[in-house]
Amino acid sequence: MAKVTVVGAGNVGATCANVLAFNEVADQIVMLDVKQGVSEGKAMDIMQTAQLLGFDSTVVGCTNDYAQTADSDVVVITSGIPRKPGMTREDLIGVNAGIVKSVAASILEFSPNAIIVVISNPMDTMTYLSLQSLGLPKNRIIGMGGMLDSSRFKYFLSQALGCNANEVEGMVIGGHGDTTMIPLIRLATYKGVPVSEFLTKEQMDEIVKSTMVGGATLTGLLGTSAWYAPGAAGAFVVESIIKNQKKMITSCVALDGEYGQNDICIGVPVIIGRNGVEQIVNIELNAEEKALFAASASAVRKTNDVLKEINML
Repeated sequence: MAKVTVVGAGNVGATCANVLAFNEVADQIVMLDVKQGVSEGKAMDIMQTAQLLGFDSTVVGCTNDYAQTADSDVVVITSGIPRKPGMTREDLIGVNAGIVKSVAASILEFSPNAIIVVISNPMDTMTYLSLQSLGLPKNRIIGMGGMLDSSRFKYFLSQALGCNANEVEGMVIGGHGDTTMIPLIRLATYKGVPVSEFLTKEQMDEIVKSTMVGGATLTGLLGTSAWYAPGAAGAFVVESIIKNQKKMITSCVALDGEYGQNDICIGVPVIIGRNGVEQIVNIELNAEEKALFAASASAVRKTNDVLKEINML
């Protein structure tokens, strides 16, 4: 009997819960929110699609009742305020740090063995905060950003190639920020063939640029953060854990010497299975990519330093 809790029943959290239910990833999915009635209402709405869509998962909602989350196998944290136009993910740190730290501590009180998937922004720093404040083994804290960024990367690749996105492979490493993510265009492929065989340098440069500002583009169009892809990306990570799929997923994880970095949570390719992060995959970066990764890590550390300035660490 697999159980997953999604904390935060906003657009991202509710989408994540909906995808988990539709794909029958867990037997029970609990949505928790601080606003009275929101998670209960959205859970009821989702459950009223069960007979229409043919799934057997159960979704329940609760208001700040962490007892209902007890014995969860995986907990997804989406809590916090979303981005507004003109805001960076880093602008959110002051408010969201307090929320995430409190939520994570409350979750562990009732689910001491849970694996935690962090979606809240700024995601790299919220993942680092969770790791440092909870004292859990590093395999049990996973930031979702790389999966979302890689999905956006593959979308832009497929658009340029005029092909089905499921036939494209590509990954984004580094920080989950508009200036810190690194779409690895050199390693992107279309049915196993390097995309450089099909696209010009100008096209590939444009794909990288579009990927990096993918979140900001949607925020500008929508007036708030995107939710369909972020919610689905979170569910994708959860499914690899619950079903022990051992998929290679770019995720924000703690590094201990890998990629030349220590004391940081940042996006790299990892194998995700029943134990959470089961292996960090070391891919050989070229000189340019190494320099970009080092610069990305430096930028993430600057944001992490704010946690100390506001006494969160």
